[in-house]
Amino acid sequence: MHAHSHDLRVEVGDASLADALEAGPWQEAPLSEAELAFCAYAEKLTAMPPTITSDDLDVLRQVGWNDREIHDGCQVIAYFNYINRIADGLGVDPEPDIES
Repeated sequence: MHAHSHDLRVEVGDASLADALEAGPWQEAPLSEAELAFCAYAEKLTAMPPTITSDDLDVLRQVGWNDREIHDGCQVIAYFNYINRIADGLGVDPEPDIES
């Protein structure tokens, strides 16, 4: 088991879900329809931010996410994208106990 696998297992609280997420792709993980929709939103916001439209938010609302949850999720996604670009831009290596 990789060092980061244990951390994910603790964070998720479900070893089989953590293993499925780590094995990827996320689309095949045993997630709810709402969770899968948010993962798709996160992927799109990360890879193609200019293409996000109100339709993407409507999809999230249709599967049960409220505006506060969408806002909070967007903040987390944007923060991780920001901090990863800072690390990449400065040539910072990943933490030594995390395998790439």
